[in-house]
Amino acid sequence: MNSTFEVMWTAGTGPGTAVRAGGGTVRTAADGPVQLTVVGECAATAEQLHAALGAVADGQWAQLTMWPGSYWVIADRPGERLVSGDLAGARGVFYTLTGEAVRWASRARDLTDGPPDLPLLAARLVATDHWPDRSPYPGVRAVPGGRALLLTLGGLVRLVDVAAVPGRRSLAEGAPAVGQALTDAVALRMRTGQGPVGADLSGGLDSSTAVLLAAPRGEVQAVTYSDPYTSSEDVTFAVRVAEHAGIGHHITSGGPEQLPFDFPDDVPAGDEPCLAAANSGMDAAYLDPVAGLRCHLTGHGGDVVLSINSARLAGLLQVGHRHQAHRKVVAWARAQNAAPGPLWQQVKDTSVGYPYALAQAADQIASGGLPVHGPVRAWSWVQLGAAASWLTGGGRDAVAELLRQAAHQATDRPAVEFAQWDALHFTGACVRAAAPLDAFHRVRTAHPFLDNGVVRAAFAVDPFNRPLAFKALLAAALPELPPWLTGRQSKGNFTAWRLAGLARHLPRLRELVRTSPLVTEELLDAGAAIRSLEVLARGEHAVGLAELHTLLVTCRWLASPPVPVPATGSAEGAVWC
Repeated sequence: MNSTFEVMWTAGTGPGTAVRAGGGTVRTAADGPVQLTVVGECAATAEQLHAALGAVADGQWAQLTMWPGSYWVIADRPGERLVSGDLAGARGVFYTLTGEAVRWASRARDLTDGPPDLPLLAARLVATDHWPDRSPYPGVRAVPGGRALLLTLGGLVRLVDVAAVPGRRSLAEGAPAVGQALTDAVALRMRTGQGPVGADLSGGLDSSTAVLLAAPRGEVQAVTYSDPYTSSEDVTFAVRVAEHAGIGHHITSGGPEQLPFDFPDDVPAGDEPCLAAANSGMDAAYLDPVAGLRCHLTGHGGDVVLSINSARLAGLLQVGHRHQAHRKVVAWARAQNAAPGPLWQQVKDTSVGYPYALAQAADQIASGGLPVHGPVRAWSWVQLGAAASWLTGGGRDAVAELLRQAAHQATDRPAVEFAQWDALHFTGACVRAAAPLDAFHRVRTAHPFLDNGVVRAAFAVDPFNRPLAFKALLAAALPELPPWLTGRQSKGNFTAWRLAGLARHLPRLRELVRTSPLVTEELLDAGAAIRSLEVLARGEHAVGLAELHTLLVTCRWLASPPVPVPATGSAEGAVWC
């Protein structure tokens, strides 16, 4: 069965009930009670889907997530149903338990009409996300990326591991697999549908790579944003990439109206806080030339799969390579013009382990005695920064309790592995949260760097075997890319642009914070948060900008009317257009 749908969500109630979908295709294969459904962009042929029924019957669940693309899987065998998203969590799966009744959906909001979980939102603001199995709504559980929901008649619920990352490979061994997986991911989007595709082209390595892989396979219309606050070097690279690829290219020149944090009333709030909600003016302007096209390629996720994170310094200590770790810390400190002693102490503290770091962070939050960091910080399990100083006494107690709960449930993990998956899930959550905004701007985004095959291939490359050069894995994976692109060592950023947006919209943003439920429920101190906002708006420094961005989009989301919860219907096995 092949059907295309407009409503972008799926929902069901235990084994054997309804599916709704959007932004892709629903396809099924069945052999009696053994059934398989894929929802979204999946490269599997009808023959491959039918052959996979054997894996369904045998409970080989990870095998159902191996095809190129981005999709949900719903698999039934007698007495059991598996519901799986993707490794990144961009294809979300949520569920609720009420007695023996289990309800699941791809949007958390579809499962509740209750208020948001304010303490959890405060904790994620202060300490990022150490509760991957929780949603912004009390009682609605999330299935972390790389896991799948296994339902059994009678109400038994388990989460099963479908990550299936191959064993570690050297750069030379693993790079070709990364290149092939990324090529397949882009090729899939180019062959599914008619007409041109749109593409972000910032001039960075990730979006440029997606464009260069797409151009030989069909018509591409690329879009770039530029204004006085953003990198002119990025625009120069974008122009060069477009000319090299021979594609259509539109550059939008933005002005004050495109600065961030304007939060217009007509833009949908979505089901969870969304960082992209701050960028609506820019997105409306530069995406307009590609609105309505069948697909829009992005480079989101490229940083996660291609970059090396500084967690590998703690990782070296964890595996006993103390002298090598110390040499690298000293070299890194010198490159940053920082003293190596404090950085080395941070790395040693981090190597103790994840549960200890969570418990220590809980104690620091509860006492109000937060660590003082220099201008350069090493990677750590829990990054406490400016937002911790915005908590009230009650807020500190609530966040500390959530951190203690996380510490009690946590197990030790290799630092590099944790950092990779944490960054992947953060990016996937941002993509998932931005889906309503994408629909508002009439673009159907595709994120090939987040496809399961690309993630698995990249995570299999030994991080300790990678050169320190910027995204060296990309040049090794796709040697056909022009050296002037893969050899680029710089990267533009939007810091000045965001600071200018804070200054332009300062009076409204003050009021947004002051009236937020996080403040009225006495979790955050409005005065402390607004003082940070005012300092940043004056451009005195950029410390805490990422946390303030999160705070503002969270306050905006909480101030928005709740999205109506749609009826799930009652026709078993039904499909709605």
